[in-house]
Parts: sequence; structure tokens; C-alpha cells
Amino acid sequence: MILAKIGLDSHDNGLRIIARWLMESGYEVIYAGVYNSPEGIVRMAIQEHVRAIGVSFLGGGHLFYTDRLLHLMKENGVTDVALFAGGVIPPRDVEKMKAMGVDAVFTPGARRDAMMKTIDAILQQT
Repeated sequence: MILAKIGLDSHDNGLRIIARWLMESGYEVIYAGVYNSPEGIVRMAIQEHVRAIGVSFLGGGHLFYTDRLLHLMKENGVTDVALFAGGVIPPRDVEKMKAMGVDAVFTPGARRDAMMKTIDAILQQT
């Protein structure tokens, strides 16, 4: 699984915590860090043959970057990779992101056990 921040958002404390939780749950995590582009994340997903991409947003670009990322995933045949998003995402945008094709959206206060159950269930389907 790739975990990354897209754009200029550099606050990655939450994403690093999620990376630790995933590793403790047995997942291999490629932590791409901050300042990534959707193009770079898709390239990395192809090169690393990942099953999932997780992106975190704090700066408000979640709809724009998610749309771009999903477009590039489809354009490059990365259709069997789950996409997870998290961060400070307004409730009105969570359903928009799911309708766009994001498999799950986690917002502040999401519990570790619920997140891991959701991720496990989605990855068992892919």
C-alpha cells in the first residue's frame, strides 16, 4: 500500500500514525511522504504493484486531487487498486468522494479498529 500527501500540504502526523497502524496489522506500507503529485503516485502504484493507495488531505484540495488521481488511475489501467482517503474532509464532501470512486474516506476521530476492518474488507474484495 502506498500512503502519500498530494500537493503542498505538509502536515503528515496523522498519515504517519496510520502507516504505523497498517504495518502493525501486517500490511507492507510504502510511505511516499509529502509534496506528491497524482501522476507520481500512479507511477509508483504501477511500479510497485500495490493493492491500495491511501492519500491524506488537510489543505482543502481533496476533491480536485481525488478527481485527478482517479482519472489517471483509470487512464493507466490501475483499476484493481483500492483508493482510500483521509484527513480533514467536510462531511458534505465524503459522499462526493465515494461517488467519484474512493473506496473509503476516514475523517478525524476515526477509530483504529474500524479503519482496519474497513480496509481489510475492501482489500479482500479486490
